[in-house]
Amino acid sequence: MIACAEHFLPGNDAEPKPDDDVVSSLSKTLGVQAITTDDLGIASKDFGGLKFVKPLALVRPYTTDDVARVVRAAGRSPTLTVAARGNGHSINGQAMAEHGLVLDMRSMNELVQLVRINGAPYVDVSGGALWEDVLKRCVSEFGLAPRSWTDYLSLTVGGTLSYAGVSGQAFRYGPQTSNVTELEVVTGKGETIVCSKTQSPELFFAVLGGLGQFGIITRARIVLQEAPHTVRWIRVVYSEFEEFSSDAEWLVRREEGESCFDYVEGFVFVNSDDPSNGWPNLPLDPQQVFDPIHIPPSAGPVLYCLELALHYRHSDNPSRVDAVVDGLLGRLRFIKGLKFQVDMGYTEFLLRVKRDEEHAKINGVWDAPHPWLNLFVSKSNISEFDSEVFKKILKDGVHGPILVYPLLRNKWDSRQSVVVPESDIFYIVALLRFSPAPPKGPSPQLLVEQNRQILQLCLAKAFDFKLYFPHYHSRQDWINHFGNHQWSRFVERKTAFDPMAILAPGQKIFSRVPQPYSLTQ
Repeated sequence: MIACAEHFLPGNDAEPKPDDDVVSSLSKTLGVQAITTDDLGIASKDFGGLKFVKPLALVRPYTTDDVARVVRAAGRSPTLTVAARGNGHSINGQAMAEHGLVLDMRSMNELVQLVRINGAPYVDVSGGALWEDVLKRCVSEFGLAPRSWTDYLSLTVGGTLSYAGVSGQAFRYGPQTSNVTELEVVTGKGETIVCSKTQSPELFFAVLGGLGQFGIITRARIVLQEAPHTVRWIRVVYSEFEEFSSDAEWLVRREEGESCFDYVEGFVFVNSDDPSNGWPNLPLDPQQVFDPIHIPPSAGPVLYCLELALHYRHSDNPSRVDAVVDGLLGRLRFIKGLKFQVDMGYTEFLLRVKRDEEHAKINGVWDAPHPWLNLFVSKSNISEFDSEVFKKILKDGVHGPILVYPLLRNKWDSRQSVVVPESDIFYIVALLRFSPAPPKGPSPQLLVEQNRQILQLCLAKAFDFKLYFPHYHSRQDWINHFGNHQWSRFVERKTAFDPMAILAPGQKIFSRVPQPYSLTQ
């Protein structure tokens, strides 16, 4: 199968280097064409906009065999590395490869195939497929849908499974990594292996949440369920964090079989009429109005919103839907008069962030730097985190969503590589900044420093927390992130599946192991 490579060529007076020879040989093997650097911006940057790293070549593989050939070719070179790039939504250069090979996995996006095993439905999808395309095809062609999502669906399947994949369904079904039964993976040795909980399980669990360190996901088998037709989307507002968090925890702890919402998230917003950070962002419909007269005088600089959704089908009696919603909301302690709700189609609801993307592009902030910060914080520390971070450091907002909502640890498989806090309940905290680029907005360096300040506070107070989308600069920081036991397991898995440390160099965890130069096939 033909793959396309875009190659940074050395100058005419430069001596050929072993890595250039490898790319030249790879081009012949795959039938690829080398072109100039002018066409290669995609491989040098990511959504974060904080790092720019020049690779040696960008390769567009069309088959799993193409991916395996590229990895094996890198293994024959002295120092070449390989980074799998999905839709480029990493924040700190995680999908980059300085003077290495970047695989544009979006070229492998065709496979969406329904599979039934003992009557249960699954879908086989390419690692480079976007979740939004998986959604549309599963719903329109099969009347089915995956159970667990991310909020933004223009992300690749292989990309989110390499981290976790979290949204408002995770309290019930776990992250996306808990909703996969089989993977096809190309390891750092260039071997193609199909793995599951029972077949090559060590590789299966290593790759899920493995930060791309052990293999490149070329296919995944995802659990499906019947797709609902409609969603009732609800937002309710709180002035007190204790009531907000207590209600959120009560909702996510509901036992199976008890009435419950199908989606539970939350966020923090500024207690003001600031159009970017405050009240105007709450209504779900242009006809709805946020009336601040309902806010109690005791409210602080920030307020809290529980965002909820109930799925239903056309055949469901509307009175039953109303009864379930009213019964659940009746137990919550939100500010009366500050409830917003709309009914919309299921696919429209899951693609709701797509509208925000279009708005951000119009306003020019989509392409600005995004110094985001994503954390998992233990339930035991989240109240103090609120007092010190939300109410003080971030009291003026971040020009974007500040997500905070609880997750259940028992929905996460400890055999996977992702690490989370020790407590039974922990919170995801996501600072999703969409600040205008300077001079209209603050400098990215200032916002990166604010992130550092938050992390330093967490360390100083000995919070039980983990970075989601981790990025560190020292080996000791990575050891601290994983903990001694899980770090040892992580290293053992690296030794087993990518012993030369070819894969995912942008994570800055392992250094490439030099090898003698060879062009032997």
